[in-house]
Amino acid sequence: EPNPAKSRIRVIHLNPALNLAVTCRFCENAPCIRACPHNAIKQSERGGILIIDEEKCDGCVLCIQACPYGGIMLNPDKMVVIACDLCDGKPQCVDFCPEEALKIVSDDKYFNEMLYSTIEKLPKTLEEISGIIRSGKLDRIFIEAEERGRRIEEKLKALRMKGIKMQVKKTFSSTK
Repeated sequence: EPNPAKSRIRVIHLNPALNLAVTCRFCENAPCIRACPHNAIKQSERGGILIIDEEKCDGCVLCIQACPYGGIMLNPDKMVVIACDLCDGKPQCVDFCPEEALKIVSDDKYFNEMLYSTIEKLPKTLEEISGIIRSGKLDRIFIEAEERGRRIEEKLKALRMKGIKMQVKKTFSSTK
């Protein structure tokens, strides 16, 4: 069963209109590797992907503290660190994202262009949200939420047809 605490990607919700996905950036001369006192982290020559030796990792989290991007997490069950490994070249997060909002970005320049473009659109988006709230026409928000729910259900159905079993826990219950 999917568990966000075990995910190798985190989403930071900055406000209703801006979310950032955070994961390993595959740094050259990675500070997390240098910080590990047990030599439990190596970097592959192909793409700089981190390889964690679970036998050597004791969960001290020094590598997590050393990562400037927040790209390393602690697996709460195994108490060893985890980092994105690009799922052997086929990142599952990109396929599973029901909003199709994730992209693999290969360099900081492209990432920064995407980020600045999103930030430029932010005032307009926030004004639209504020306008909806001020007008009292909250039904639009609920309609969009229902549409998003349908897209998520369609994505989950497609995944199930591929043989991937996932469950979504409902956080809201209807009261009739």
